[in-house]
Amino acid sequence: MINDSHHRLPASPVHMARTLWRHRSLIGQMTRREVVGRYKGSVMGLTWSFLNPLLMLVIYTFVFRVIFKARWQASGPESQVDFAIVLFVGMIVHALFAECVNRAPGLIIANVNYVKKVVFPLEVLPAVALGSALFHASASMLVLLAVVLASNGSLHPQVLLAPLLVLPIAATALGIGWFLASLGVFLRDVGQVTGIMTTALLFLSPVFYPLSSMPERYRGLIQVNPLTFAIEQTRGAVIWGANPDWALYLVYLGVGLLTAWAGFWWFQRTRRGFADVL
Repeated sequence: MINDSHHRLPASPVHMARTLWRHRSLIGQMTRREVVGRYKGSVMGLTWSFLNPLLMLVIYTFVFRVIFKARWQASGPESQVDFAIVLFVGMIVHALFAECVNRAPGLIIANVNYVKKVVFPLEVLPAVALGSALFHASASMLVLLAVVLASNGSLHPQVLLAPLLVLPIAATALGIGWFLASLGVFLRDVGQVTGIMTTALLFLSPVFYPLSSMPERYRGLIQVNPLTFAIEQTRGAVIWGANPDWALYLVYLGVGLLTAWAGFWWFQRTRRGFADVL
């Protein structure tokens, strides 16, 4: 039986929320299967979800701290561990966003059987990709908190706000995921572009440098980057125990939810042509 791709599917914000809630069990099951399947057959299994970000952190810290002599603070003592901790927060947020965006163009193409043969809620696929990215971000965050605890002897209570602070960028990534998942069906070249764009965002976000080090004329452009708020606020809460800017948070959360709905709307309106193209 062909799915309902030839009917005009609802795409309201309420329907988006209901869809995610109604299929929460399916999303959870597929996320677990995907996470476990990624490391299936490897000797160390899920341990790689902790080792991969840690190894990348060591490489980036060596390159920027040892070779380029980069410093986070203009003055005062700063150890390599301190630099690595600050760097790690930015890497976690960027990796969460990049994994969702980079995988999105191939989600429908890689699951053609769901399009043509069975009635399946295709809109959950980007949510599954987000769930997988959130799992790996959580694993990386546990590593980060362990390093902070070992270095400082304690954790700030503001670390509990970390999941809340990444919610805007997670919603943004989900919306972009829906948009790219649909666009990737009709334009296969999209998958070649996303990797370049997310790599560019790695260096156009305050991952390797503080926002204050940017020239004033470019600072506004960097602040428009949706990753900037998530990185800066998460970094402040986890490392320095700073309270978030809640007014700005609500703005970014609103933008993230609007992006999610726009991506969902596009996905629902264009999915009618998936079966014809695939």
